[in-house]
Order: sequence, then C-alpha cells, then structure tokens
Amino acid sequence: MTESSSARRWRETPGDTDREWVRREPERREYARDVVLAAILLGATALSVLLSQSAGFYEHPAPIWISALYVVVCTAPLALRRRWPEAVAVVVGVVFALAQILSVSETLFANISLFIALYSVGAWGRHRARATIVRVVIVIGMFVWLFAALVAHTSDPGSFANIPRDGAISPIVAIGLLQIVTNLLYFGGAFYFGDRAWAAARERSALVARTAELAAEREINAQRAVSLERVRIARDLHDIVAHHVSVMGVQAGAARRVVDSDPEGAAASLRSIESSARTAVAELHRMLTTLRDDEHPGGDAPSTRGLEQLSTLVGDTREAGVTILSRTIGTERPVPPTVGATLYRIAQEAITNTIKHAGPGAEIDLRLRYLDDAVELELGDTGTGSAVAAPGIGTGEGHGHLGMRERVDAVGGTIQIGPRARGGYLVRARIPTGEAE
Repeated sequence: MTESSSARRWRETPGDTDREWVRREPERREYARDVVLAAILLGATALSVLLSQSAGFYEHPAPIWISALYVVVCTAPLALRRRWPEAVAVVVGVVFALAQILSVSETLFANISLFIALYSVGAWGRHRARATIVRVVIVIGMFVWLFAALVAHTSDPGSFANIPRDGAISPIVAIGLLQIVTNLLYFGGAFYFGDRAWAAARERSALVARTAELAAEREINAQRAVSLERVRIARDLHDIVAHHVSVMGVQAGAARRVVDSDPEGAAASLRSIESSARTAVAELHRMLTTLRDDEHPGGDAPSTRGLEQLSTLVGDTREAGVTILSRTIGTERPVPPTVGATLYRIAQEAITNTIKHAGPGAEIDLRLRYLDDAVELELGDTGTGSAVAAPGIGTGEGHGHLGMRERVDAVGGTIQIGPRARGGYLVRARIPTGEAE
C-alpha cells in the first residue's frame, strides 16, 4: 500500500525536518515576556553591581559610568532574544568578557544573561548552521579567555602565595580543572537546553500539522461516506422501482386477459396497478428528496425498511397475482437494522427476479429462519429458473445478483444463488446476528 504524503512527512528524520522547518516568528505576548525578563535582569544586575562594589571584591573597580553602561548593554538586548538571537548572544558575550577585563564588580547576573542568550540561539535560531557556528565561536572565545586568565594567574608569583600546597593535586591544576569543568557544564547546559527547546517546538509544529491533516482526512472520509450512501440509496431506488414495475406488468397482463370475461377482476387488477404506481412514485419522491438533502443524505429513506415490512411485500406480491407462501421458523426477535434492511432488499430483489424470469404460473416459497446466532432468508420458486433468465442472471453475473452479494458481504453474511436440482431457482442468505439474548 502506498504511504500517504502526510504519513511520510510525519515519519521524516529530524535532520530532514530541520532543513525544511523554520520556527515561526515570535508572538507579541512573547516579546512582552522578554521585555519583562530584561527589565528584571537589569534591576537585579544594577543591584548586584552596587552590592559588589560595596563588598570590595575588586581593589580597583571600574568607574560607575562603565558599570552603568555594562548593566544596560548586558541585559537590555535580551528583550529581543527571540527576534535576533545570534546578534543578542554576540553582544552579551562581548560585554561579559569586557566586564571581566575592565573589573566591573558583578559576575552573577552576567552569567545568567549569557546563559539565556546562548540558550535563545539554540531555541530560536532559525538558521541552524549559523546558530551552531555563533555558539561554537562564543564558547571557544570564552575558553580562550579562560585559559589566558589561568596562564596570567599562574605567571603571577603572588596569586597562589596564601594557598596551602599539601594537597594531592597542585592548587594550580585543581583551580584550572574546576574552572574547566564548571564552564563545560555551563556552556553544555546552554547548548543542550536550547537544542531541546528547538526540537520540542518542531515536534509541536509537526503535531499541529498532523492534527490538521487528520481533520482534513476526516472531512474527506465523511464526504466519501455521503457519496457511498448516495450510491446505496440509488441502488435501493433501482430495487424499489424494478419491483413495482414488475408487479404492475404482471397485473396489467392479468387485466388484459380478463377484461372481457371478468370486468370486476380486470378492475381489481387496474386498482392494484394504480396502487403500485402511486407507491412507486411516492418511494421515488422520497428517494430523490433524500438524495438532494446534502446534510442528511441517509435520513428517512426507504432503506430503513426491515423484516417487519416483509408481510407487506408478500401481500403486494399476492395482489399482483403471484402465488407466494411465507413462513417464519423459530422465535422472532429484534435484529440489527442493517441486517433487517439487507434481508428485506434481498427478498424484494428475488421476488422481482422471479416475476421477470420464472415464467407464468411460478410459485414462490419464502422462509425466514431465526437461528441462535443468525437469521436466514430462503426464497425459492417453481419456475424454469435460469433457462429463461436474462443473460447473466442464472450465473450470478446480473446487476441484481451482484447487488445482493454486495449487500450480504457488507454485513458479514453469506448468500447462495442458483438453480435448484428439482427445478426452479433458489436464493438463500444467512447473516450472523450474535448469540440470542
């Protein structure tokens, strides 16, 4: 079976989706949240600078105007972190490094701002190759700056003068390893969480697209179901009209033969013809009304007829002058509507075929059996069967036989159609109904 385009898109590899999918532009509420975040970080960073200067972390701290400029430039760009994530990350990274070089008395919120900037590149960078390059360049630059600072500290004899040297590892090596591990965790976390946010957004987008496709497919399937229902209704229309026309033909022939010898009998046949014609027109009108109804194509159509109407069908057949014997075997019980409608239409089609092809004087024997887990309809006649059948009728190739087989197959039943050994024709349909309650 050929896989649908929607299924192929759903099963694409992440790499293929990365090349094709571009994250949407931020919404206004997301910009508003970023502005609030930047304002909070600006205030917190300003407070941290004041506290750090008061604590005397640096012997010669940067002038206040440099610290104020640092506070603004390090945090304000985060308000645009979703719109231009790469540019924001570069600005914050440069300011972070300059702050260390210029001895700005603040490191806590500088690290937080840089982490958010790097995370935003991974989460919102719409050009993935550029996003990766920007982050790698920033990380490499930070590690170069870290190694340079470590080398500078180790070159200064007074840097480790007050540190005890009786540990298992050299203090210089220990400090260097701690700095490297800390930075690896820091930048690795920014990389990982940013990429995971991007992947989660991509999966949500695919899920939304798949949901929309499924909704469209459901709509198409609903329209297809309506079309199939209309086909079924049209087939029912054929059965109904064919049955009534066949009955009218038999009645007209009977009236013609007795019009001189038995005027009352001829009048009765004509009244029966009139009744059958009106019934056929009424059925036709109801069917066409149903077919025109786009919202309820399967409404109050004659296809809802079931086993309860078999007696009416038998009565109409008798009025047409055809001898028919009807028997019900077993305990009657309610059956599913689809089963009842199918058996009714099979009986109607079989009677119509008998009237058309069985020859004059043919008798019909209709038996309805209620079994434990099924209902069986058997309809035989004493006519000449396939010998006088229209082409294809006797071999099951006619449209009527095909329609009966399709109906029975649709409800999981079986059907036998063919001439009987003792003469005549037989139709036997068996449809499961489940265990009797």
